[in-house]
Amino acid sequence: MQNTPTLGSIAPPESTRETASRDTPQEWGLARIVADLRQSREELHRTRHPLGIRELPSREAIVRIVNGLRSALFPTHYGAPDLTDESVDYYVGQTLESNLRLLHEQIRRALRFLPEHRDTSDAELSAQAFAVAREFGSQLPQIRALLVSDIQAAFTGDPAAQHITEILLCYPGIWAMTHHRLAHALHKLGVPLLARFINEIAHSLTGIDIHPGATIGPSFFIDHGTGVVIGETAVIGQHVRVYQAVTLGAKSFPSTSDGALVKGNARHPVVEDDVVIYAGATILGRVTIGKGSVIGGNVWLTHSVPPGSNVSQGKIREGSGPDVPGNGFGA
Repeated sequence: MQNTPTLGSIAPPESTRETASRDTPQEWGLARIVADLRQSREELHRTRHPLGIRELPSREAIVRIVNGLRSALFPTHYGAPDLTDESVDYYVGQTLESNLRLLHEQIRRALRFLPEHRDTSDAELSAQAFAVAREFGSQLPQIRALLVSDIQAAFTGDPAAQHITEILLCYPGIWAMTHHRLAHALHKLGVPLLARFINEIAHSLTGIDIHPGATIGPSFFIDHGTGVVIGETAVIGQHVRVYQAVTLGAKSFPSTSDGALVKGNARHPVVEDDVVIYAGATILGRVTIGKGSVIGGNVWLTHSVPPGSNVSQGKIREGSGPDVPGNGFGA
């Protein structure tokens, strides 16, 4: 005799369970979560600007602007694929107009974060942002000239480089320096937040971290590039070459009596003309690396060296020659 299942042991069909699940309301407790987040934002863990500024610079807009400016600077390599001698100037002009207009808006948003613009009217802030964007636009030919010198330095300094197009399309050091040259100009024009934004985008893409305040002369070549760090107050001359994992950093951070770090002090190295710094070298503090010096791989340096020095691990040889074989980790 077969056992007859009881009523309680009979499971409802799967379709019935699905219907019941859909019909039963599911509560996330959103009201409590939203209230707790508001308390965190407004009372316990505030991160907003003291003035409550909500209109922030847009990463998406800044990426678009930098890409547009890059296309205007080098239209053959980064611009429209069907450009001709007849159409290229029209393309450059149209690209500049649209991207400078976008830049004006991003500058306006960034200027609001400066203490001196705490009480500036919206109309006055917009007018000042336009003036900054216009001046920045006028500097683009000089910025392009600097970038061309960097490209030529890469071609001259890397035996693996076949031609200029390869450098423009493939070298992360040139990508990072394009961002830096643009960002440094904005930094000098008084828009530090936007400048930092631009360089941090390059940092995330290339692994090369250059503060927009760093002053870098023409013909600067970053070979390989990953892990390079250049601090805010670093000063680099012309025809300087650095390899991957080089750090030009600060040795110490002075603080006030209440423990707050003192900002703006000159705390990073000065690298004079024609210096080569090989992979993994770390140079800290406001020291000077004399003209024509060579700093070998993995050197830790916290004092100045005279012109023509050749520094390897544990040794300083003054005026001992232009190269340290093998410390570049290949070409």
